[in-house]
Amino acid sequence: MSAKHALKLGYKASAEQFGPRRLLDYAVEAEDAGFDSVWVSDHFQPWRHTDGHAPQVFAWLGAVGERTKHVTLGTSVLTPTFRYEPAIVAQAFGTLGSLNPGRFIMGVGSGESLNEVAVTGKEWPETKERLARLREAVALIKKLWTEDLVTFDGEYYHTKNATIYDKPDQPIPIYISAGGPVAARFAGGAGDGFICTSGKGMELYQDKLLPAVAEGAKAAQKDPDSIERTIEVKVSFDKDRDRAMADTRIWAALALPAEDKVAIHDAREMEKKAEAVADQAYRRWLISSDPEEHIEQLRPYLELGFTHLIFHAPGEDQSRFIQLYSKEILPRLRQYFG
Repeated sequence: MSAKHALKLGYKASAEQFGPRRLLDYAVEAEDAGFDSVWVSDHFQPWRHTDGHAPQVFAWLGAVGERTKHVTLGTSVLTPTFRYEPAIVAQAFGTLGSLNPGRFIMGVGSGESLNEVAVTGKEWPETKERLARLREAVALIKKLWTEDLVTFDGEYYHTKNATIYDKPDQPIPIYISAGGPVAARFAGGAGDGFICTSGKGMELYQDKLLPAVAEGAKAAQKDPDSIERTIEVKVSFDKDRDRAMADTRIWAALALPAEDKVAIHDAREMEKKAEAVADQAYRRWLISSDPEEHIEQLRPYLELGFTHLIFHAPGEDQSRFIQLYSKEILPRLRQYFG
């Protein structure tokens, strides 16, 4: 574990799978069961049209902040560059942070066409532009949180004497997601934390992403250990192994190669593509029915230096997962790695 960051174990609230009220109840249950954090995705459209959901993230976070007492709440991840103007994101998180000081983390990423094109009608840009927009958006949000009467004249975003009147007393950390080294360097330089997802081959994290985060931090004259290394881990743990395998099928879209998903902006099309690889859905998940085996599946990520693990479970019965995981896995992780 990093000397600067104690081990944290979080719960992923799957906004694409559950409606807002049910998802809210799961978040409360996760806090009561001992999870350190609850993270929610920011989708306008889900990965599948059939029985899909997509509650609005700011409204949902405001509700969960009032229903819970101490659990850290974050977005994994929000896109502050297309559907939302960065200034609106700054205002929204300013309000959330004022309502529940010290409890929010703003996780951001460069976005997906599935969520942005349907709202904006814009042609989905290449990776370079998406990252350039994210850099500019993060810079503007930071100015709005620390200054008044902000006039900003960027390439993509502009403000004129803009002030966020309700700023939290405690700064809101910004965690930046990355799937490649360029974005990871940006995360290390501009972020308080770095977010990625599991199941993409350990060499990606070990040889590319984590070294790039450290490089970015050093280039910004920051201690690399000050960046919290966060990973969203896809886990399907159940005492019934067949059930654990079957649960993953609903998330078949995750088995699609990135290049097959990048330009899709219709949830029906995504669902149809995913159906073709449903039998391969399990490949992105750590599947186990044995607690010690599952700990060994998680060990490589912890040994690489990830200190904040967000557990995303695919099952329809999330209460079953929350209770089982809090009994069998969280105590072992804290005992072995805390």
